[in-house]
Amino acid sequence: MMEWTSRYETALTFEQYVATAQKNQDLWRDVYRLATVEPGIIDRINAIRCRRHLLILVEDWCGDAVNVVPPIVRLAERAERLDVRLLGRDANPDIMNAHLTNGSHSIPVVIVLDEQLVECGWWGPRPTELQRWVIDVGLAMPSAERYRHIRAWYARDHAGTTLDEVVALIEQCTTTSIIS
Repeated sequence: MMEWTSRYETALTFEQYVATAQKNQDLWRDVYRLATVEPGIIDRINAIRCRRHLLILVEDWCGDAVNVVPPIVRLAERAERLDVRLLGRDANPDIMNAHLTNGSHSIPVVIVLDEQLVECGWWGPRPTELQRWVIDVGLAMPSAERYRHIRAWYARDHAGTTLDEVVALIEQCTTTSIIS
């Protein structure tokens, strides 16, 4: 069983992470500046009456992370009992190896921790619909074309699917915690 307390306590806030980013720093800031959260999503997260912590594995070069993480940070800012910290994937291979996607080190990975910093679920690296498209269609394309389609999908979705899926996972973790 992974010990999360020290990892969470030493992980960076979003502001700290972006300030130390070597790649895409302006893009991280711009996506964050433009990120919005629908009121219904805020209502759902605030209906959860216990604290949850999100620990996100990222790297600053990752296009999926730059589209996913800033809206999740905006959600946490508007939530009553949710906070977010970031860890570098490459500096934490044990955590990454415990959260593989089809055997790969795909990021971002959003790990949901309960009030006692015990893992109760994880999400990543992309919204389900987009991940299915990448596997079924995108991988057969040249990477430049695939990434153009991925960026367009994120631009159309405005993080709605990501936030819905992450909040659903938090809701599921909360239900599981109450039942256990």
